Amino acid sequence: MSDATSDTPETDADVFGLSTVRELLRLIGQSDITEILIERGETKLHVKRGHSIVAPQPMALAPLMQQPMAPMPLPGFPVQPLVAPAAAPEGPPVELPAGHTITAPMVGTFYSAASPKDPPFVQEGDEVRAGDSIGIIEAMKMMNEIETDFAGRVARVLVKNGQPVEYGQPLLVIEPL
Repeated sequence: MSDATSDTPETDADVFGLSTVRELLRLIGQSDITEILIERGETKLHVKRGHSIVAPQPMALAPLMQQPMAPMPLPGFPVQPLVAPAAAPEGPPVELPAGHTITAPMVGTFYSAASPKDPPFVQEGDEVRAGDSIGIIEAMKMMNEIETDFAGRVARVLVKNGQPVEYGQPLLVIEPL
């Protein structure tokens, strides 16, 4: 192979030629091409540009402080303790009427009808049989139809259309006929 600074003519052994490779590298540098493979007979030229991946170096962490600092309130803004929404009661506990309670089998959003234009599956006072649909719970973009396993009359609907529900949350109460 010849020196990169000399301008020697191409020989049969130098299939690609130094000037050709230089021109190719210049053209690649001016374009968004990141890799090229050229084959001439049994000779191959593979050019790849980009950053090489360097293994991450371990980083020394500063030792943790022994005593945690108390949060500093901003002037003019009172500090209130954080309370989980489920822990704060919204009022007196709801008294469920006697009967069979249908609970949410999953976490999601409860819908009382198949679409906003349709009437609700059930309303208070409606009679239902085992296997009747009482609503839909949307969980992870999947619509899951909720069916009753009990026959009777709907005594009370405990959730509103579009309301988020938790697993085991009472949805409605059915009183036997």
